[in-house]
Amino acid sequence: MAYVITDDCVACGTCIGECPVEAISEGDIYVIDPAICTSCGTCADVCPSEAIHPE
Repeated sequence: MAYVITDDCVACGTCIGECPVEAISEGDIYVIDPAICTSCGTCADVCPSEAIHPE
């Protein structure tokens, strides 16, 4: 099960550096590629706006 980033994302960039498989892309709201995501949850653990959740 991949993680998704909700509209609560503030594009702070904290999650990008934490993703071990580089599944997160920058934008106004960041996006996680479900084909690459390994569901480790590291991104959700560091998200200050709690915008990342399991799909």
